[in-house]
Amino acid sequence: MANEEDDPVVQEIDVYLAKSLAEKLYLFQYPVRPASMTYDDIPHLSAKIKPKQQKVELEMAIDTLNPNYCRSKGEQIALNVDGACADETSTYSSKLMDKQTFCSSQTTSNTSRYAAALYRQGELHLTPLHGILQLRPSFSYLDKADAKHREREAANEAGDSSQDEAEDDVKQITVRFSRPESEQARQRRVQSYEFLQKKHAEEPWVHLHYYGLRDSRSEHERQYLLCSGSSGVENTELVKSPSEYLMMLMPPSQEEEKDKPVAPSNVLSMAQLRTLPLADQIKILMKNVKVMPFANLMSLLGPSIDSVAVLRGIQKVAMLVQGNWVVKSDILYPKDSSSPHSGVPAEVLCRGRDFVMWKFTQSRWVVRKEVATVTKLCAEDVKDFLEHMAVVRINRGWEFILPYDGEFIKKHPDVVQRQHMLWTGIQAKLEKVYSLVKETMPKKPDAQSGPAGLVSGDQRIQVAKTKAQQNHALLERELQRRKEQLRAPAVPPGVRIKEEPVSEEGEEDDEQEAEEEEPMDTSPSGLHSKLANGLPPGRAAGTDSFNGHPPPGCASTPVARELRAFVEATFQRQFVLTLSELKRLFNLHLASLPPGHTLFSGISDRMLQDTVLAAGCKQILVPFPPQTAASPDEQKVFALWESGDMSDQHRQVLLEIFSKNYRVRRNMIQSRLTQECGEDLSKQEVDKVLKDCCVSYGGMWYLKGTVQS
Repeated sequence: MANEEDDPVVQEIDVYLAKSLAEKLYLFQYPVRPASMTYDDIPHLSAKIKPKQQKVELEMAIDTLNPNYCRSKGEQIALNVDGACADETSTYSSKLMDKQTFCSSQTTSNTSRYAAALYRQGELHLTPLHGILQLRPSFSYLDKADAKHREREAANEAGDSSQDEAEDDVKQITVRFSRPESEQARQRRVQSYEFLQKKHAEEPWVHLHYYGLRDSRSEHERQYLLCSGSSGVENTELVKSPSEYLMMLMPPSQEEEKDKPVAPSNVLSMAQLRTLPLADQIKILMKNVKVMPFANLMSLLGPSIDSVAVLRGIQKVAMLVQGNWVVKSDILYPKDSSSPHSGVPAEVLCRGRDFVMWKFTQSRWVVRKEVATVTKLCAEDVKDFLEHMAVVRINRGWEFILPYDGEFIKKHPDVVQRQHMLWTGIQAKLEKVYSLVKETMPKKPDAQSGPAGLVSGDQRIQVAKTKAQQNHALLERELQRRKEQLRAPAVPPGVRIKEEPVSEEGEEDDEQEAEEEEPMDTSPSGLHSKLANGLPPGRAAGTDSFNGHPPPGCASTPVARELRAFVEATFQRQFVLTLSELKRLFNLHLASLPPGHTLFSGISDRMLQDTVLAAGCKQILVPFPPQTAASPDEQKVFALWESGDMSDQHRQVLLEIFSKNYRVRRNMIQSRLTQECGEDLSKQEVDKVLKDCCVSYGGMWYLKGTVQS
């Protein structure tokens, strides 16, 4: 008691276990550096990894302008390694040792006792480490220099001996055949050090992209070090009830375990289910039922369960379709599994089932033949997908098994919005994988409250013809009205009108431009059904898209001001962004905002691009190769033209280079910068410009977001 009074508890800290990066987190131990310098300040020229061996190799720049750097020694090393003639295969293209390679080695094979900790707002979040790697300088360039020296000596000896080879003697050649290798000899050879070294050398290197400490991608990944289920949904390992602690301290004896009747492996009683953590209860229920309204799930879990905790848990194992929850595909088809019918791997099955789920966000009905044609899966697999969430109707197709749950949609708009963003990302992946043409995607529905019915092909063609005729008539009347206004001679007194030529082509361009405006991926483009993620139809009223794109002339609205502030802050950090990356950052920004924020009214592609250009950015027309796999959004590259610092002119020259070249070598960039800026730039200045705007991959430099690995 006296010791406890002398050492009181000052503070109690909640500890959470974050498992998002449990199988991916590595700790790199760099060599010791001065405290004033971090490794993030040193440009990382390239990085590569051998995943099976957990071997990493980093290439980092050396500050050749540092007073402690011996230039003569650096030139001598470069000469020994590459020789007098420098070409594309040279290790040091600048004829100076200006970079250093670090190779990793495992410090310990058992990392189960180590974790990375992040302390934030009075909470300690722990993430288990998957590996600890020590980085040490690699001196492979010395081996290369020795090899060059041996080659020169061999060439000299060959030149001397060639003078003595005037006469060619006929020599007898003995041919021997090796005996068949026994099983024991083969096992010894496989277990030998030489064989293992050869296998390790044969494993190909995988090139990586290095992101610095202050990069947005690093900030995004750092959020995974925080446990998302702080309410106890995920932290079942650290939160135990008194009975569970007692069971851990005093486990039942084996005799008691044997006395219990053994139930089938796929059967779990409700009494047993309620002894499990909440997250496991939700997962087991959804895996067995597959489709369930939220109200039914709450009734199964019991009245004492908090609905907020259930909402957090259900979003980890299910997706929202027509207001109901459908279990995620990766829960039914875990990794490394395959189809019992066709043997197709789980990844392909998940993609096909996601397509079926997405189709049900568009309509109450799905045709099995259409799904099989798009996904290229066998009929049995497609039938399994449909039986999970639909019932067959003779001569009509497959109808979603549950009615539209409008009550849940109205009660939880924030969940609906979050699910809508997830479906938007899934739709983009499906369009890319299955090469879905946008013209075949579902059109924007009318604002109706009831579910859509099945429409035949002839009816769709007739409706399209009628709409085309109506639009043509409206355009003809509008054109005639404008012409009559231009011809009208009467002008009110005191009013001066500035006349501008109006051509039919110009009007058609305006109309075409208005028609071609597509909603941003954060909006339900392609998900325009009133059933899309359960968005209520009334949300679309008064806007020109589901995303609520405000009409022209509203640049001073709070939405426009908030969007302008986000764009300016983002480009001050990134300098160069593709439209795809900008929309990804915008989605992350939306996810961090509180419910009801003005930006949740929706932003279209057109509005976002106009805001980027108005914020002082320019679009860089990068000449992508003809066979590029980049999407249209990835080919739209925007760059901040003037940021107000000393490197603006250097960045502008660099951007002009990439407007004519898809990828460029560093020496070309260096010479062009020196030529345009009229001064001999230091290596640090060039490194800064490249770090702001470019990434290095395979010895070439690309604008950020344009490299296709």
